Amino acid sequence: MSDSEKTLDAEKQEVALSEGTELTRDRVTFLPRSDIYETNEALVLLMDIPGAKEEDIDITLEKNILTVHALVDPKEPENYALALQEYEVGDYQRSFRLSNEIDQDRIEASYRHGVLRLVLPKAEAAKAKKISIKSN
Repeated sequence: MSDSEKTLDAEKQEVALSEGTELTRDRVTFLPRSDIYETNEALVLLMDIPGAKEEDIDITLEKNILTVHALVDPKEPENYALALQEYEVGDYQRSFRLSNEIDQDRIEASYRHGVLRLVLPKAEAAKAKKISIKSN
């Protein structure tokens, strides 16, 4: 693994609520694990949200804060009793502060196989530019 690659192996982390903040559902809420990649054109954010349905994912952008909130309804098989639970089901919520280098009007989102993909295009002023050398 190169020095530029960073990985984190950890258990699910619950959302830390600030004082005076309450959740609207009486359920555990997790911070979804995320990877962020940068290209010349955009930042690409991949977020793990297993068990959510596309229609239950809410993405908002307000005052440069991009927030993802996903509701997950647990599915328990009928006529079975839980003998061992290693994976806790809960909702997901995570927020990111965006800089002015992101073109907020062109953000795109897609969801497939439990992974939310957000493409955050760079504003023209933030894109790298090649400067050519002029001969004398």
